[in-house]
Amino acid sequence: MTVIGITGPTGSGKTTALTALERLGFQVVDCDALYYQLLARDQGLRQGIREAFGQVFLPDGQLDRRTLGDIVFGNPAALDKLNALVYPAVSSAVKQKIENCTKKGLVIDAINLIESGLGDLCDWTVALTAAPDVRMKRIMARDGISEERAKARIAAQKPDKFYRRNCTFLLENRAGSKAEFDQLIYSFFADLTNED
Repeated sequence: MTVIGITGPTGSGKTTALTALERLGFQVVDCDALYYQLLARDQGLRQGIREAFGQVFLPDGQLDRRTLGDIVFGNPAALDKLNALVYPAVSSAVKQKIENCTKKGLVIDAINLIESGLGDLCDWTVALTAAPDVRMKRIMARDGISEERAKARIAAQKPDKFYRRNCTFLLENRAGSKAEFDQLIYSFFADLTNED
């Protein structure tokens, strides 16, 4: 079974890559979604976050993302503390999904694929990137946010050289249209996974 890791900055086309891999018969694991599933049921993770950061859960039990975000973003030590709790929990859940996978392969979708160590579980790691101005327009349209907020998100993410240094492949989205990129990315992964 083949395990592929997908990463890269927001607005680069990762969703298109994941769709292509699903069409090729791969199971996709969205690590952001997995994290929130774990927060709902993993009492050890919840307790660790509570002990580290105080009352960051709402009365209904949901994580107060804004409060936790205010604590960790811009504070590298606090973010490291959060990651030390989250990465092992997510990694354990991903390993379980790999063991239980019944498809031809599994794709790990993780913004922190390399930093978390999940990249070590992969046969290949693929980073999708795009020019910052292209990403900014996509983020603004997709999330309905201002140019200022989109620029702040882009500035907070790793530069392309990080992905070039740490991933098996780096694909820059320079396609003129979504349809063109869909075809290019599908062809790349079909060749990579030996599909005709």
